[in-house]
Amino acid sequence: MEVVFKKATYDDVDGIVTLCNECFDENTNVEYAKKIFKETENDQNQIYLIGIGNGKIIAHAKITIIPTIYEDMNTYAILNHVCVKPEFRREHIGTKMLDECFKIAKENDCKCVELWSKNFRQAAHGMYHSYGFDVMDAKFFSKEIK
Repeated sequence: MEVVFKKATYDDVDGIVTLCNECFDENTNVEYAKKIFKETENDQNQIYLIGIGNGKIIAHAKITIIPTIYEDMNTYAILNHVCVKPEFRREHIGTKMLDECFKIAKENDCKCVELWSKNFRQAAHGMYHSYGFDVMDAKFFSKEIK
């Protein structure tokens, strides 16, 4: 299948939410997502990349470019919500999407790309390993702000 990758627009938010809700067993509200997208759409460091196949969004990755003042870290990118619609997996769409993510990272002078993936996504982890990602010797910590 031919897939075209592009930066998402406001009109793509419905399809992104539908795909991510399916792939991550989430329950994101479309109106909430549209509100946040509208608030951040002019932030050049927040990029929603989508893959279009058969006229529908079948792949997605959120790319966050993080410039820092720290020379060793420099500018880097974090990927999250990387997904391909289940029926299109194993067609190398995820690999092609990562190629696009790295192209965007290079255009933004990123030193490295980091990836956030939940533990239950074992098949995705296999793709990340084969793409050349290494598991960092670190833990991802989170604490709710109340």
